[in-house]
Amino acid sequence: MKFVIDTNSIIAALIKNGISRRIIFSPAINFITPEHTLQEILKYEQLICKKAKLNKEEFQRLLNFIFEYITIVPKDKYKGLIGHSKTLIEDIDDVPFIALYLASKADGIWSDDVHFKTKNEIVVFRTKELATAFKSPNSK
Repeated sequence: MKFVIDTNSIIAALIKNGISRRIIFSPAINFITPEHTLQEILKYEQLICKKAKLNKEEFQRLLNFIFEYITIVPKDKYKGLIGHSKTLIEDIDDVPFIALYLASKADGIWSDDVHFKTKNEIVVFRTKELATAFKSPNSK
């Protein structure tokens, strides 16, 4: 399966070694994200480090490790659907995720953002839904 992962889901995995991180590491799902996601995460580096109790080096190692499981897709692969995507969601910051979802024919978007549940064209999975759907026998 292939899912577009939003920035907040990745940030949750950076902050806590919990269900979000286990989902990202699931071999059953291939995650993709728009190219701006990494820059968005880096804008919040200090806050993430504070919440996760990580120093800069630990943060960078963890970020690199997590992105071994997430493919960054260049904008030219989905930019043709940006215009249409703007009609599907109110939050302009979420447009690249919708465009990538449509362009890649992904199985869904992983997001807990309420804006994503606005249109039928978009299949969205919340963290709890993914946790249930892809629960491994060893997870708590």
